[in-house]
Amino acid sequence: MTGARVRYETKGHVAYVTMDRPEVLNAMDRRMHAELAGIWDEVEADDEVRAVVLTGAGTRAFSVGQDLKERALLNDTGVAPSTFGSAGQPGHPRLTDRFTLSKPVVARVHGYALGGGFELVLACDLVIASEEAVFGLPEVRLGLIPGAGGVFRLPRQLPQKVAMGYLLTGRRMDAATALRHGLVNEVVPPGELDRCVAEWTESLVRGAPLSIRAIKEAALRSLDLPLEEAFTAVYPWEERRRRSEDVLEGVRAFTEKRDPVWTGKYE
Repeated sequence: MTGARVRYETKGHVAYVTMDRPEVLNAMDRRMHAELAGIWDEVEADDEVRAVVLTGAGTRAFSVGQDLKERALLNDTGVAPSTFGSAGQPGHPRLTDRFTLSKPVVARVHGYALGGGFELVLACDLVIASEEAVFGLPEVRLGLIPGAGGVFRLPRQLPQKVAMGYLLTGRRMDAATALRHGLVNEVVPPGELDRCVAEWTESLVRGAPLSIRAIKEAALRSLDLPLEEAFTAVYPWEERRRRSEDVLEGVRAFTEKRDPVWTGKYE
């Protein structure tokens, strides 16, 4: 499927989602958000898709976030400023507040990931960045807030004082600093970015798809639970995994010294 703002394709068990407005550094307007919402629905519904790569077109940016020219026009026509989350806006729920997406999403980041672009990165499960990646939340300098989750996710993913420093000043962070703080999984030269992303996606699709979905769900849903409650909570994807054919196939393949053949099917 090809959209006016987003390109979507699948290769094997991997889906590739590309924000495609390189002329404006992949700034996200309302039309892009609407297209992305349809793609996330498709990703979740397609059992052949086991992992997703999210990236931006061109050589300069992953995404610089909200299309501020469009926002200025909306302001002039009396459209109320947005706040936290995407409720009531095109593309709801967006990836940043789509809390039940069960497939792992890998951010492939080259160039600028600013504002809402950085918030998308923070919402992904794995992040592979080029040495030229630059991250930041400049909203404070624009009279805005990082309402797509930056205010909430950055203090959860960085030490509090470090996170507050970036949130309250709008300072930018280079790829090496992001790696040092654990915000990204790997940083590689630009020419090695696609190879590195492919290595990670190949590892993801080798895993049992229901195990991956169960692990992602349990890990994220239990973050704010006391440990004892985390052990006793009900996780729907774990219930499906337990009733699946794959729960038997993995052990069988191990004992037979062969690669498992995953179906992802469950009762």
